[in-house]
Amino acid sequence: MPLPQRWHKSKKKAPPPGFEVVEATLEALEHELRDKIKDTNEKKRKTESVWPVHQISWQKSRYVYDLYYTYNRISRPVYDYCVSQKLVDAALIAKWKKPGYERLCSTYVINPTNYKFGTTSICRVPLWDRSPEQQSAQDPTTGCMGCASGKNAGPRNIFGNKYGQYLAAVQIAREERLEKLRKKREAEEAAEDDVDSEEETDDDTDDEDDDYGPTPAAGIWAGSKQLQTKTENMMYNGDADGDDETEDEEEGPALPPSKKVRTD
Repeated sequence: MPLPQRWHKSKKKAPPPGFEVVEATLEALEHELRDKIKDTNEKKRKTESVWPVHQISWQKSRYVYDLYYTYNRISRPVYDYCVSQKLVDAALIAKWKKPGYERLCSTYVINPTNYKFGTTSICRVPLWDRSPEQQSAQDPTTGCMGCASGKNAGPRNIFGNKYGQYLAAVQIAREERLEKLRKKREAEEAAEDDVDSEEETDDDTDDEDDDYGPTPAAGIWAGSKQLQTKTENMMYNGDADGDDETEDEEEGPALPPSKKVRTD
């Protein structure tokens, strides 16, 4: 499926070498956004209908940002091309580089002119500073459940759905698994030149027990709890409780004992 026309013809600039690393995922997200825009808004709140626009934009930007700054998987020309072609939100990425804004969902939620009393959105308030009635509150514009930075400041998946995943970590985890399987098979072939077909079938069955889901060609959302847990551990390396958590626990972390929840 070809890229959207505006990507590579609007400014008569061809993608740089290495753009193929991000091309498939960005293309899938672009078509996902188009499908969401065409969906009916029946039984939805007026503000809820625009949530996918903010959330998919966040995920595209986060994907490119992590591949460049966190994993060094793409080059500077590829990153600059994504910014210049407006495939990502440059203003949002600029905020992620500043302390306290590492998980910001949108620049809209920190603009005081968009909210009453010159404040920011409820999603910028850490969970431990919210009243019990506000624990599950979401920003009405973006659907964010809490993008305040810091340990236990908010849920790991700020949107609580597939658009809050860290797709760069998912891609790196898949690449590491495929490389591990490749080395394992090369070692087995070097040790035994005459491996019968029955043993090869058994090896393939063992590999599938890893349950990391299909390869990215089958869809960027393909995966499992094991893959999601691994990518969460990659993104939150150093959390004491990170190894035992699964995506079923994304409703929100427990409040730190050192903080008191205000009840007024």
